[in-house]
Amino acid sequence: MIPTYRISRASRRNFLKHISALAVSSGFFLRDLHAQDATFVTAETAFGKIRGVDINGIKIFKGIPYGASTAGSNRFMPPAEPADWSGVRDALAYGHSAPQQDPATSQPAPGVLTVSGSNLPPEGEDCLVLNIWTPAVSPASESAPKRPVMFWCHGGGFATGSGSSPDNDGTNLARRGDVVVVTINHRLNVLGFANLSEFIGNFAASGDAGMLDIVQALKWVRANISQFGGDPNMVTIFGQSGGGRKVETLLAMPSAKGLFHRAIVESGAAVKVVDRDVAVRNAEQLLAKLGIDRKNVRALQKLPVGRIMAAYFAVVKDNPDVDPSFGGFSPSVDGKIVPQHPFYPSASPVSADVPMMIGSTRTEMTLFSLDDPSAFSLNDADMRKRVNDILGGQAPNMIDLYRRLNPGASPSDIYFLIASDYRYGAPTMIAAQRRAALGKTPVFLYYFTWETPVLGGQLKSPHTMEIPFAFDNVKISERLTGGGADAMALADKVSDAWIAFARSGDPNTSKLPHWPAYDAKDRSTMVINNVSKVVSDPLREQRLAMFQAWNFS
Repeated sequence: MIPTYRISRASRRNFLKHISALAVSSGFFLRDLHAQDATFVTAETAFGKIRGVDINGIKIFKGIPYGASTAGSNRFMPPAEPADWSGVRDALAYGHSAPQQDPATSQPAPGVLTVSGSNLPPEGEDCLVLNIWTPAVSPASESAPKRPVMFWCHGGGFATGSGSSPDNDGTNLARRGDVVVVTINHRLNVLGFANLSEFIGNFAASGDAGMLDIVQALKWVRANISQFGGDPNMVTIFGQSGGGRKVETLLAMPSAKGLFHRAIVESGAAVKVVDRDVAVRNAEQLLAKLGIDRKNVRALQKLPVGRIMAAYFAVVKDNPDVDPSFGGFSPSVDGKIVPQHPFYPSASPVSADVPMMIGSTRTEMTLFSLDDPSAFSLNDADMRKRVNDILGGQAPNMIDLYRRLNPGASPSDIYFLIASDYRYGAPTMIAAQRRAALGKTPVFLYYFTWETPVLGGQLKSPHTMEIPFAFDNVKISERLTGGGADAMALADKVSDAWIAFARSGDPNTSKLPHWPAYDAKDRSTMVINNVSKVVSDPLREQRLAMFQAWNFS
């Protein structure tokens, strides 16, 4: 049962502010450095030398350009190489976040979980930057072998976020696993995914420009990461929520093939991306808001970025019923950059040789109700209305099923479980099933059921829950985890599994039960909790019902 713990409006707002930063990976600047704790360190890149800082043995470099500014004539175009520089360039503070706020309100798009202006680096079109945490800055040798590289894609859907968040700080992960951690920023929303290809050939790649930015960052890693002690032939892409969807999209992109060697998807659900006709419709609405003729699309490159962002928000406002995950300014299938949907009608074969880990949490959707307190105290009628809004005529049978499988559950419990399984659980399981069906490399499925004690425990296992455990940042993210002994012990197990997977493509360690690969016969799933266990098809009845609701097979 959901507890009746009461949260003051101010407490709820403060928690939402913190947790939203986790969900969208907002940024923060380099803390004041104390001479006794830090020294400067330099490293070589193909474009010039950079100066970072060594804090207790971990070398940190921030705001490194991997691409040129995307403003002006580069707007809506594929990413370009950054210019070389002379001397030593400081890499001591995070670079620009991609533009994402409404100029009129300084808020993100409606329906996107975020709190703007909270330790977020300034926004700007010169946002193609990355950050590195590494135990060493010299190339590997026989005595110091190259390290696995863990390349993080931030959350926030495809609309908001930044790779510069405290919960994404790579210090603990780099130290624990002797790995190199990379986080990035890239173009988002209208600037990253406005599909203008219908109007002018020069903008043929505009609908997937934000994804091409990530490919550009991966190319930078391939060319430069050995100077930071990393192995360019052992790169793991991983991400949560929108970051997980970026990982899934990369798996379907020919231009990304060979640039990474393992993939981890945390609570990402990109069975499909946006269809081309929907993407073109969005672009047509954008041009209409700006009063620009289809024949004069190049004028977009000369407009102030604020005008484009204002028009984008106007389009979003005009389409309140459109889920930005499936119909907004997001990656689209163009037949070339993204030849097919990641897992529809089957898994993309593009990077079929890459082992994958994928999973979701038990009550993903509690996070999205933090600004909707009534969701935690529903009566039966309210619950039925909410489930009907999701499932329509299938709602009564689904409610009966979940009540039978969860005796004693409150109406709010039932709503959260159904909504979470529909939005995340079922797409995650079908992605695992279709990926495993390729038969090329193993797929490892997890189900995260550990419940956070914060806010009286009513969040249970919310969206973003995996992040602090994967990064070994339980204390940094204690407002989400509670920072207690149980959380610390679980982070010890989870982060080691993520590191083991990055190193070998297999998450098995001595700290968790043996984790078999997933297949359609056994459907082996690691259920992650204080006492973790492997269960065959742990949500069988729910899975079958949700697959039917989604028309999955």
